[in-house]
Amino acid sequence: MFEHEDTDNQTSNEGAHVLSNLSRRVVECIGPAFLSFWQSQPGITSDILCLEEEDDVEDTASTVFDEDDVTFLRSLDPKLWKHQDHYAVLGLSKLRHKATDEDIKRAYRIKVLHHHPDKRKAKGEEIRREDDYFTCITKAWEILGNPRNRRSFDSVDPEFDDEIPSNNDYSKSNFYTVFGKAFDKNSRWSERQPVPKLGDANSTREQVEKFYSFWYNFESWREYSYLDEEEKEKGQAREERRWIDKQNKAARARRKKDEMTRIRSLVDLAYDLDPRVQKFKQEDKDRKLAVKQARKDAARARVEEEERKVREVEEAARKVREEMEAEEKAKQDAIKAERDAQKKALKKEKTALRKLVKANNYYVMEDKETVKHMASLEKICECLGVEDLAVLMKSLSLNGREAYLKAIHEVDQRIEKERRELMDKTKRQNGNDSERGKAGSAPWSQEQLQLLIKAVNIFPAGTNQRWEVVANFINQHNSVEAASRTAKEVLGKAKDLQSSDYSRNLLKTAANEKAYDNFEKVQKGNVDVNVATSQRFDGPAEQGAPWTAKEQQLLEQALKSYPASTPDRWDRIAECVPSRSKKECLKRFRDLAEMVKAKKAAQAATLKGK
Repeated sequence: MFEHEDTDNQTSNEGAHVLSNLSRRVVECIGPAFLSFWQSQPGITSDILCLEEEDDVEDTASTVFDEDDVTFLRSLDPKLWKHQDHYAVLGLSKLRHKATDEDIKRAYRIKVLHHHPDKRKAKGEEIRREDDYFTCITKAWEILGNPRNRRSFDSVDPEFDDEIPSNNDYSKSNFYTVFGKAFDKNSRWSERQPVPKLGDANSTREQVEKFYSFWYNFESWREYSYLDEEEKEKGQAREERRWIDKQNKAARARRKKDEMTRIRSLVDLAYDLDPRVQKFKQEDKDRKLAVKQARKDAARARVEEEERKVREVEEAARKVREEMEAEEKAKQDAIKAERDAQKKALKKEKTALRKLVKANNYYVMEDKETVKHMASLEKICECLGVEDLAVLMKSLSLNGREAYLKAIHEVDQRIEKERRELMDKTKRQNGNDSERGKAGSAPWSQEQLQLLIKAVNIFPAGTNQRWEVVANFINQHNSVEAASRTAKEVLGKAKDLQSSDYSRNLLKTAANEKAYDNFEKVQKGNVDVNVATSQRFDGPAEQGAPWTAKEQQLLEQALKSYPASTPDRWDRIAECVPSRSKKECLKRFRDLAEMVKAKKAAQAATLKGK
């Protein structure tokens, strides 16, 4: 080793030597020129030079490099250099990828000093240039001495174990030992340095997340050009060299992908088995559950508070409602008591009036006029109030039969007046509807009004589609020339009738006429009174007469309107079929039921025979 000083500036024209910008360099005398110079010096021989070099190199590397194994070197085939362990050839099996460039250079010098063909030939050994193992030493130096070639060989180092730990109980119980070694072993391929360590059970969440983030984004410098099956330079034509290069790149990319898959599998397995990750996940889960439970508790508290407020409001409203209901009930009870008293007084006055008229025999002796006056008496009882009846009683006591006939006349005039007012009101309403551009309905005849009152009594509130049923009943019992009525018209007319006493008078008139007819039948001896009153609305149809389509339709409608749970069901059904009695309706229903059963039995027998 020699030290040499360079002077950058020269002396000035006056001859003064000015030295500046001096630098000290360490140089090593090597090369054929220096060796020739050294050997030309008197007293220096090549043997002495080699011995000195051997002593110097062996002293510095006796404890670092492998022992010289001549047998191993002689077993090497220069033609199979690609399958040889170049570190073992140079005696660097202990260091391998950890060997520095200086270690590789020294190891090569040792091998050259011991196994150079000239030295072995000088010792009397026979040398064959074409298969001498020294070629393997030279090839190992060419690969390991070049950084690019060395990285290519290190990528496929035969001593490196690509296996990853197994997912078994041993790996789980010794996680930090097993996977710590695995990650340390694979950290040699990382482009980024330093590589974070796996750590232990005391590592923080930040350290663990940093570790797995590094390995999930791992960048490996490992490449597989050493395993190329063919060298591009061996191609004779440009197209052949391109094809060889393309095949080599595809093989490298495939092996690179497999390597990254292996690294990812190692990281995934470690992440799944890492007790710290499981602990952090459980902590996160517990924290989320705690937050969720807190939200539920807060929501429950809000709901309970709202429910409490609602209950308070409802309780206050209930108390107010109960007080109002109590007041209303008291008023209704008072009204009911007053109404009951009025009804009682009215009933008393009616009874007294009937007894007075009957006792004084204010009726005419002729049968027809007697019945008419009896019906008129019922009109008087229905139309007059308690005070009017009391006044009439006084008048009868004074004037007798004349006062009775006068009262009959006044009641008839009153009923007729109400009827005319109602008809006029209906006409005016129809006229107003026509003026507003609505489709006006035809005037209601006396027959339709009686049918409406009868239908309203037959089909009480709660009947399914009540007003459609009532309209259908009226249309079916109408005369041919009468106009049809819709449910809307029927409902409007019913409301109008409720606002006056005319409907009640019509109803009572119809009842009185029915009673008069029955009375006449009794007087003439045609039918028994009990039979006439028990079979309501007996029609002209005789016993056993065939049912018409209209009668069948009325019966089906009545069966739908009055289910089996309806009290006095068949009485109501008989009312809907005026031409049939209760007994005939019941018999017709049973006959139809027997027909249906027989039909079903016949169908079942037919299906069974098939």
